[in-house]
Amino acid sequence: MKRPAILAVIGILWAMPATAQEDLLDYVVSACEKDLVQFCSTVNPGEGRLLHCVAAHEDQLSGQCAYALYQAATLLDQLAAAIGYFAESCAADIKTHCGDVLPGEGRVLACLTDKEESLTAACSQAIEDTVGQ
Repeated sequence: MKRPAILAVIGILWAMPATAQEDLLDYVVSACEKDLVQFCSTVNPGEGRLLHCVAAHEDQLSGQCAYALYQAATLLDQLAAAIGYFAESCAADIKTHCGDVLPGEGRVLACLTDKEESLTAACSQAIEDTVGQ
């Protein structure tokens, strides 16, 4: 896996909702535990130091760790595509029906779900496609 991909995976992990972030991060850390001990045990976590250590040893990572990072990157790529699709399809509905809602913790989606009868077909379809509601 290339360094930018590793950086993107770990960077996006920190921007995800807490439970999804914890699950994915736990999976990657578990799969990469031996690699982290072998290559990064002396690194004081924080401020991206652990991320840079993993990236510095990307060509030495075990298959298990490399695959976990690949899986995480794939999942995050799908998540980014879904967010883009949702945002593009629902932008007008969000502005019209939920413009006063503070984004985060599912509040905008909850607002749109409450207004489902008033949503455009495109936004309703995007919600169905991405979150299945």
